[in-house]
Amino acid sequence: MECIKCENCKTGSAAYFCPMKNDFVLNEEATSQVIEKSRTGWKKGQPNYEVHRRKSRKEVEV
Repeated sequence: MECIKCENCKTGSAAYFCPMKNDFVLNEEATSQVIEKSRTGWKKGQPNYEVHRRKSRKEVEV
């Protein structure tokens, strides 16, 4: 069969329904993307870590 140009494959989603195949299709490009986690917040060794820690502890004690 020929593509009926429903544009479902161009939405960028991980899975879509293809009326030509009458089935759901997994989009390899969307599923192969790796999402890397980034740490945010205060960590030991950063400048002003102790000042921030002391302020947050004072707020908890009050």
